[in-house]
Amino acid sequence: MAGTEAEHLLGSLDRLRTTFRWKADGLDAAGLRTRIGASALSLGGLLSHLAAVEELYSTHRLSGAPIGGGWDPSRWDTAEGWAETCAGAGTPAELYALWDDAVTRSRERTAAALADGGLDQLVHTGWLGGQQVSLRRLLCDLLEEYGRHTGHADLLREAVDGRVGEDPPDDWRPVGAA
Repeated sequence: MAGTEAEHLLGSLDRLRTTFRWKADGLDAAGLRTRIGASALSLGGLLSHLAAVEELYSTHRLSGAPIGGGWDPSRWDTAEGWAETCAGAGTPAELYALWDDAVTRSRERTAAALADGGLDQLVHTGWLGGQQVSLRRLLCDLLEEYGRHTGHADLLREAVDGRVGEDPPDDWRPVGAA
């Protein structure tokens, strides 16, 4: 509650990551495919999408390194690419592992970058017009991405089985597929 700026940013990001993972946890394939309203996204799709976002932010946007895992970010601005990224294809176990592994790698890369140059360092990505972006800005953007999608996950999970709440119980640990 009285940490450094980096500790606050990472703490807020991890709180959203944890809440998101709790909202998606323990579902079978049908639960992960549930959609509501006009949205094409499901919890499985959000697991896939946020895994891709974690990889993109912690590789290409951070250092310019190519994004791995079979992702093709050049297609993400197309309808087909968006659908591929957010399809939530795979078994529940595969989707949970995809997200869990991407977050682990992202945390490691972010910690290394912070140790190497702190929040003020410029990262590979920039805004339109060529303005450089700091690691601080990159983390704020990732926080914003999780804020949007954790709210969406909250609505989806309530539709699946009524699970509601802002934070998981203190004794909760991710278990994956039901």
